[in-house]
Amino acid sequence: MPEGDALHRAALRLQVLVGDRIEVEAVHPRARSLTVAERLDGRVLESVEALGKNVLFRFEGDVVLRSHLRMTGSWRVLPRGAEVRGVPWLVLSGNEHLAVLRGGAVLELTDRATRPLGPDILARPPDLAGMLMRLRAGDPRRELGETLLDQRVVAGIGNIWRAEALWRTRLSPWLRLADSTDEELLAVLEEAARLMGASVAELRVERKVYRRAGRPCTRCGATILSRGQGDGNRIAYWCPGCQRGEAPARK
Repeated sequence: MPEGDALHRAALRLQVLVGDRIEVEAVHPRARSLTVAERLDGRVLESVEALGKNVLFRFEGDVVLRSHLRMTGSWRVLPRGAEVRGVPWLVLSGNEHLAVLRGGAVLELTDRATRPLGPDILARPPDLAGMLMRLRAGDPRRELGETLLDQRVVAGIGNIWRAEALWRTRLSPWLRLADSTDEELLAVLEEAARLMGASVAELRVERKVYRRAGRPCTRCGATILSRGQGDGNRIAYWCPGCQRGEAPARK
């Protein structure tokens, strides 16, 4: 699934359409059935923003298009007049550019699904105090790694940056919230924001633990482990040698 940094990069690319009166074409049959093209065609696009793992297009007349890319979706910006191959979900055509949405999309003409989201990790500046408050408001027995992926607590963090931020702050994904300090939680949030901000800026960030199971940790030499975590069974990566907090025994 594209993470928050990928959505923010997409939103930055899509800024070239802001201010244009947009021609909207729903090419894919499933997109046509949503009737979003009829509601949006000919309206001025007033803003594009990323919120968590969503892109919100705000059109004149207080009409909002929410796009969630799920596992395989993508937005691509092309010069107007460029050939659009295949069967994209949606094509937004402005004065000089067009935006093409492909694959696995959620489209709806409301932003109500974003209202329960926690503060966006890539907000400038991020609301770290609000995130900490939400972390502390939940079940103290919950594991830190699972909680960081809960978009109602913090919006935008995905599996890659969860793993990398926890490794860099020496905290295990298995650490219980009750056993963590506020300073530790703020540190991992700050690190996630830093890493994801660098990714948005397209700076190279070396991955130290994500998808490195079975390899030696570059910090302490212990073997990196991986295991499913939480109700979603998302794969956690961690070093048992230098990240504080033990994984529960397998049942």
